[in-house]
Amino acid sequence: MNRYFQEVLDAHTLIRRWLGDGDSPVAMCDDLLARFSPDYSMVTPGGALLDFPSLTTFFRAQCGARPGLEIEIDNMQLIAESAAGATVTYQERQQLPGQEATLRFSTVVFELGSDNQVVWRHLHETMLPL
Repeated sequence: MNRYFQEVLDAHTLIRRWLGDGDSPVAMCDDLLARFSPDYSMVTPGGALLDFPSLTTFFRAQCGARPGLEIEIDNMQLIAESAAGATVTYQERQQLPGQEATLRFSTVVFELGSDNQVVWRHLHETMLPL
């Protein structure tokens, strides 16, 4: 599998586990945050702009905040790839038990770190109708 697609899947597995399980070890959050650039930026579905410190604050406060969270990733497409990184789009469906699912379209810009690690540099999410 393309390493950028694998990163999308792996990161969302960690996100689901961290947000869904209040017994998750703090090291899991550290591992999750290590995937993001210190220069990370994000446009949320509501149009807010987040940076790396905001993302860190959010994740640190949300351990187990969404018990039973399910996340499905679909329709991954490689938009561009170079020696420096890649741009990928995908659809993300989230659902909490007993609640309506949400669907979003996401575009992520990846950079390659000095150790050739795939790093999240920018993410833009847009809500989609189900």
